[in-house]
Amino acid sequence: MPLIAAYDAYADWYEDYVSGKAAPYTRRSGELLADLLGAGAGACLDLCCGTGVRAATIGALGWTPLGVDLSRGQLRHATARLPVAHADAAALPVATGSLPAVACVLAHTDLPDYPAVVREVARVLRPGGRFVHVGVHPCFVGAFADWSDRPRVFVDERYADRSYTTEAWDPSGVRARVGAWHVPLADLLNAVTAAGLRFVRAAESGPGGVADVLGLLAVKPG
Repeated sequence: MPLIAAYDAYADWYEDYVSGKAAPYTRRSGELLADLLGAGAGACLDLCCGTGVRAATIGALGWTPLGVDLSRGQLRHATARLPVAHADAAALPVATGSLPAVACVLAHTDLPDYPAVVREVARVLRPGGRFVHVGVHPCFVGAFADWSDRPRVFVDERYADRSYTTEAWDPSGVRARVGAWHVPLADLLNAVTAAGLRFVRAAESGPGGVADVLGLLAVKPG
């Protein structure tokens, strides 16, 4: 499948969206990132960094944030927040075993082969290095989930459909614009362990008692 930087057409809109309408969601996902990543030193790769909105959170923990993204449009905004590189998440321009930390935030549904990306994460991490995944909750967010009657969420049989789609209950949101690949929970967890990473902890966040964000911490065995 050819690589397409879907966010290029929406980069300016997204920059406003994450700090405007979606600001509470941006804040909650950032809190989950901080909780799982924890304090540290050295470089932390912000994988699929987008506009660089996570750079401040990573930096406040003591890490030096570095970003990579496929969307040049997004990187126009990110360059003001952290050093960045234009690259494919599944073929990182990073030396093997060189990084103490990698974070991937709200990006796994933008990637057609997330297990391949996690394998690449495992390659670039040094022994003992941390990988933090923060993403839309695979059980409750996707084309299969209708949130229009909060706090109730209706989930249908499309949970098993892993294909790309632009279907979304909210036509004004991100997924109706750029689409998404669904990664079921088992696929997500198996991708981490199959890459040779050791699962450490999970955390959830969501309004009204239903989680819409899932975070995972894994480490590369020493």
